[in-house]
Parts: sequence; C-alpha cells; structure tokens
Amino acid sequence: MTPLNETHDPKLTSWVAAANDGRTDFPIQNLPFAIFRRQGSSEAWRGGVAIGDQIVDMAAAVQAGVFSGDALAPAQAAAESTLNSLMGLGPQRLSHLRKALSKALQTGSAKEAALKTCLVPQADAEYTVPARIGDYTDFYTSVHHATNIGKQFRPDNPLLPNYKWVPIGYHGRSSSIAISGQSFPRPRGQTMPPGAESPSFGPCKRLDIELELGVFVGAGNASGEPIDIADAEDHVFGIVLLNDWSARDIQGWEYQPLGPFLSKNFASTISPWVVTTEALAPYRVPAVVRPEGDPQPLPYLDSAHNRDAGAFDIQLEALIETPALRSAGQPPARLCLTSYRHAYWTVAQMVTHHTVNGCNLQPGDMLGSGTLSGPTLDQACALIELTSGGKNPVQLHGGEQRTWLEDGDTVILRGWCEKPGAARIGFGECVGTVLPAR
Repeated sequence: MTPLNETHDPKLTSWVAAANDGRTDFPIQNLPFAIFRRQGSSEAWRGGVAIGDQIVDMAAAVQAGVFSGDALAPAQAAAESTLNSLMGLGPQRLSHLRKALSKALQTGSAKEAALKTCLVPQADAEYTVPARIGDYTDFYTSVHHATNIGKQFRPDNPLLPNYKWVPIGYHGRSSSIAISGQSFPRPRGQTMPPGAESPSFGPCKRLDIELELGVFVGAGNASGEPIDIADAEDHVFGIVLLNDWSARDIQGWEYQPLGPFLSKNFASTISPWVVTTEALAPYRVPAVVRPEGDPQPLPYLDSAHNRDAGAFDIQLEALIETPALRSAGQPPARLCLTSYRHAYWTVAQMVTHHTVNGCNLQPGDMLGSGTLSGPTLDQACALIELTSGGKNPVQLHGGEQRTWLEDGDTVILRGWCEKPGAARIGFGECVGTVLPAR
C-alpha cells in the first residue's frame, strides 16, 4: 500500500493559482491523469494531468524537456494516446513521475517557465476513455445495496448465502463504456409485465442509475498466477466515477439464470480523470468491520493491511437535472450522498478474488465496485432503492418527482475526499443524459 510522502503535504501550493483555492478537485496533492485534446480540434489524443483549472499536456512537457531520470520513461508513457502503457509500469515508476510533477508544479519551481507553455485550460478540452478497456467486471461490494434489492424479492432472507463469503461479480461489456458527457438512447428490449402471459418488446420503462466507482488495473498478472492480497494494490492504477445505467424491467425478465445482459450493456459512463491510489493514500480507512455473526473473510481474502487500511473514504454524490430544472435555470437536485468506506469488499479483495482461479488481468482492465449504497436510505445509490422498487417516487425541488429516469434527464456524479490535516481532492464530474428511444 502506498505510504504518505512529500507529495501529500497539505501545505504544498502551486504556481497555477487555481490549484490553491481549497475548493478545486485538482490541487497539487491530486495530479490525476486523463486522455484529452483541444475541443473540436483534429489534434492527436494524448495524456494530461489536471492541476487547478488547467491540464499539463504531457506530450508537450516531454518535448520541452521537463522530465529526466527515473521520471522520463513514465512521462513518455503518460504522453501516449492511451494510459495503458503508463498503467502497466507499476506503482514505483508511477510514483517517480508523481514526485517529478509535484516538484515542477510547486510554487517557486525552476521549471515553471518551461511548463507554463505546456498548459491547456480544462474549459478548452475534450476527453476520451483513458485506456483501452480490454475487459470489464462489475462487482457487488455494497452489502446495503444487496440487502435493499434482496428485500424487494426475498423479504425474509434478502441476502443470498454466498454474499458474505465471496466478492460477487459478473463480466460486463467494455465496448459501451464512454466518457463523461455521454448521451444515449433509451434502451429497448423484452420485458414481462406483471400478470402477462407473454413478454412484450419496446423501450425500457424503468431506467435507473447506479452510482459506482471504476477501478483501473495497472500491472497485470500472467495467466495461471493468482495475485496475493498482500500484492493486490500493486496491480491497481487508480479510480474513476462510474454510472452503470440499468434497465430494471429488462433486467427482471432476463437475469435468470445467467445474470445481466441487455439490461446493462447499452451504456456505462465514467469520469475522465483517473485519481491514482497514491493520491488517495491520506484517505485510507479500515475495511468495514463485519457485524457479530458475519463470517470473516477466507484466508486468501484477508490480511492485516487490508483490515487496517484497505478501504477509502471517498464521498460520493448523485444529482439529477431534469428538463424542467434546466429550462428554469435551477440547480440539479441531489438524489443521494454516501461514502465508499461502507463497501463490504475492498479493492484488494476484488483483485485477489478475480485472479484466484488463475484469471489474468491486463493494464487498462476495469473493475466496477457495484452500486455503493450506504447504511441509510438517503445513501441509497439507485432509484430502485430510493423509490422502494418504484412504489415511492423521489421528490425533487420545483414540485417534480421521479420514480425512474425520463427522457432528457441528466445525471451528474461527483466524488471527493476531505479531512482535517489533508488537502481536499476530487474526481471531477461524471455526466450522462438519457435520449428518447430510437
């Protein structure tokens, strides 16, 4: 696990003024990575690092000779058109680059003049998916989400017997993962209306959100070689926000016996900035304490480090902007606020379990956390929970309400970390809009 070092010092400031206001998601203590180009241009996609309201153009910075020594090779990898090469270098070489970037961006840096010419305003940029995502696996790490959903189908026994023993997951589809700003048509498919004798076909009527985190794999493992939990986070590059949109009525008809299919593969939206696990080091917290009576993890899923500091206290928020709110100039309405610290299974446990059978992970693979609902209803991170399966609509300001998403609705996810004695860091936004069915 990444220890604290000089890059986390909350007293550090940057010569990029917008990085020092205490409100930005991107102070010098963060330094997340994305793939960008100037908006509307035909420029090549390349890597960038967020600082305040600016982007360090890594291709330009390498060309300007800003990096040398141990930081040069990872800087060159960060300048490529995807982050896969950088992800595959592993945490030690990534840390060399982080320290070099921190020094170059600090107030009084001798490299300020050279690096100033390599800045691009974030307002002028557009983004693409940060890596070639070869494979995508979605987990089910919130026991609160699993319980809330289970109660709707099995009130007396909401959790299936395996939940507290094994990190549950399913293999999703990577081709429909898109960057923040994604707009997608309402999906169509088969549904079985209550009381009907045969299914019908048409647009989804129960479209939902799922507030999740996406974990990008760093260095991979060879086929047949499991990753020990003590080494698991050495194989993790960083984390993004993830909205895994779900068609609940399609899901209800198709999911048995093999799980989600068309209800999940039409769209998934991620935020552009990948916050590294090193940047998140100040916000580590103990893994969730299992209640008395719960089984303890099997030995391959357990370690002292994971128990003591395997979770992250990441604040997570979902908001909705309806067409009516938008036209009235009103702010989006909050749907929920929770923290990743409530997850039952940790990042390390997801990686370890995924590979325990010999499955090989590759740089750029993505693991979804599953819907990250907290212990109270206002921390439920999907409409199916917030509305008790559609029975109790969510009341929005302006007199509106929502049971399920309607055409024209925009959902905004935000994530950040803050605590006394550490700099506030954030993830930016993850935004997606529902269009009418085609």
